[in-house]
Amino acid sequence: MQDVVDSVGFDRARDLLVYYFKTSKSGHPLSFFFYNFDKIDYLKSEREKDERHRRLLLQATKELVEGGNE
Repeated sequence: MQDVVDSVGFDRARDLLVYYFKTSKSGHPLSFFFYNFDKIDYLKSEREKDERHRRLLLQATKELVEGGNE
């Protein structure tokens, strides 16, 4: 675990571990986490970016629709 902390920092390592246990990985073996934390970090980052992008699109669409009713 120290390698994970050294690589991404304590707070991000904690966030990744919490995220990992929320995934559907059967049994959540820690060895899988240790060998794949960099991939998990990448996927979590991409998911967060996608969620932000979707929120912005939703807001822009809402503004367009509301603006068209005037």
